[in-house]
Amino acid sequence: MIISGKTRLLGVIGNPIGHSLSPVMHNAALEEMDSDFVYVAFPIEESVLSTAVAGFGAIGVQGFSVTIPHKQAIMAELVHISELATAVGAVNTVWKTAQGWYGTNTDVEGFVSPLREMNRDWSEENAIVLGNGGAARAVVVGCAELGFKNIQVIGRDSNKLQDFLVSFNSFESVASRLMVNTWDTLDNTLANADLIVNSTPIGMAPNVDASPLTIMQAKKIKAGTIAYDLIYTPNPTEFLNQAQVQGATAIDGLEMLVQQGAAALKIWTGKSEVPVTTMRLALQKHLGLV
Repeated sequence: MIISGKTRLLGVIGNPIGHSLSPVMHNAALEEMDSDFVYVAFPIEESVLSTAVAGFGAIGVQGFSVTIPHKQAIMAELVHISELATAVGAVNTVWKTAQGWYGTNTDVEGFVSPLREMNRDWSEENAIVLGNGGAARAVVVGCAELGFKNIQVIGRDSNKLQDFLVSFNSFESVASRLMVNTWDTLDNTLANADLIVNSTPIGMAPNVDASPLTIMQAKKIKAGTIAYDLIYTPNPTEFLNQAQVQGATAIDGLEMLVQQGAAALKIWTGKSEVPVTTMRLALQKHLGLV
């Protein structure tokens, strides 16, 4: 990749941001596409978000990814927010237009992509989502988009769960199939799940031997269930190990990371196709998985 005075800027904002893998996969893709863009990480503190966005406009940044802690705050800086991002309640992808900054959420596309490839009819199937944070919101919207009959969100705090439920009241396609329950109900619902998604941080470093499910709970997973962990390292997680022992199909969070990035790259470059395989391989090599 040759960077010149004509090279256009893309990037990711967050705080902290040094751990981000986005530059690895995006720059690998951009080089293969022979696109005159470079993608960099911008450490932006919450107190200077507005100033940073104004600065991006001044220096010609074409678009950027958004991660913690800016996914909600960035919405105040945009002139247009997609219906999808409004439903999720967060923006992770921003791009420049003649009217100003537009935003959407590609986490939903990232989540559903490996499920769509299965070519299944989800209309009679049940999804369980472990956790009720920001990541769970994208999962719930994705499950509704796929057409799951029931989507059950499991969390620790009943008040937060009710707030989660109410927040989707104006989105009928989600609200009509969404229910929430506390963690103590999990034992009675796992056996009926066709998809189980871990949207919690349980199992991430340094607690790589942890799982959101106990040994006995994991044994309730039926063969053929899809176990999906949004965590991409370690790979596989203990949750996915438990599920595979029971005959479940495992999907790790690396694919969601790749696919949401690919969706963003299509927006920024205007290309209908981007080298997803290259993006995936770049991450796998970086993480020592191949």
